[in-house]
Amino acid sequence: MQLIKTEAAVGHVLCHDLTRIIKGQDKEAIFRKGHIVVKEDIPVLLSMGKEYLYIWEKQLGVLHENDAAQILYELCKGENMYPSDVKEGKIELFADCDGLLKIDVEKMKQINGLGEMMIASRHGNFPVKKGDKIAGTRIIPLVIENEKMKKAQEICSGKAIFQVKPFQPKRVGIVTTGSEIYNHRIKDTFTPVIIEKLAEYQAEAVGQIICNDDHEMITEAIHTFLKQGVDMILCSGGMSVDPDDRTPLAIKNAGARIVSYGAPVLPGAMFLLAYYEKNSVPIVGLPGCVMYAKRTIFDLVLPRLMCSEILQKEDLSVLGQGGLCLCCETCTFPNCGFGKGG
Repeated sequence: MQLIKTEAAVGHVLCHDLTRIIKGQDKEAIFRKGHIVVKEDIPVLLSMGKEYLYIWEKQLGVLHENDAAQILYELCKGENMYPSDVKEGKIELFADCDGLLKIDVEKMKQINGLGEMMIASRHGNFPVKKGDKIAGTRIIPLVIENEKMKKAQEICSGKAIFQVKPFQPKRVGIVTTGSEIYNHRIKDTFTPVIIEKLAEYQAEAVGQIICNDDHEMITEAIHTFLKQGVDMILCSGGMSVDPDDRTPLAIKNAGARIVSYGAPVLPGAMFLLAYYEKNSVPIVGLPGCVMYAKRTIFDLVLPRLMCSEILQKEDLSVLGQGGLCLCCETCTFPNCGFGKGG
């Protein structure tokens, strides 16, 4: 920092906030750290009693926090997001559409490990809405060596840390299983729940086929929807280890590649995810908990399916830490720990 007379500060960068206090009013930061002084500022500064100012003295190979923040922003910015103005050396990123937030966690961890700079964000693999804040970034000191920022750039190698993948319109077929529903012994209360969850992503349920516990009938229903060209098939019921529950066998016999039968999530341990071999249409086996629990494994996986991600077994196995829903009396999901451990 350099101390200079206020009248000579035009064109220089302030090193700290300058606050004006007016009786009867809250104190207010009139000039923020990083502000470049212009001629019109001089009378205001003098009226605040600022005869001298600390300004940043530019040095070769050293970046001011605002310039460094811009570099960090460029490393973070991916598809479908926009920045805030630079304020106190900080830039925030906001979603430009509804979609799924994806984060290169390893790159973010490496950059935060460099020291003197930081990136903070919400959790990845969760939905965001247009205008939602995604992340904020800044350097810690007022200035930073350019070489350190170059290291951050090398870590990213031109690939952004964040992106928002837009949700895609999906046509969904629902296969409802269970002899008790097929024979009209009980009312189907599962399908309305599925339709409600699909509506969160503006997906269209194009039809429902009700089957008894005959695995061949369930397989035929799956093929019927595949021939109709649906984008996703959801099979409800028949997912337990009871002898009458044959949905997993039916999905396999339909020609699907089973990614995982079972997930380390409660509620939702008996969840099944598969993809039809010929065109990668997801075929999902939903356990009974989806019908009665407020949030389950389905809420963690559905947003990713809605932007056409092809999930692997590892994507499910990492959900164990944070995979226990506490079933709070007042549900605040997704603003809670459920699904955020991996």
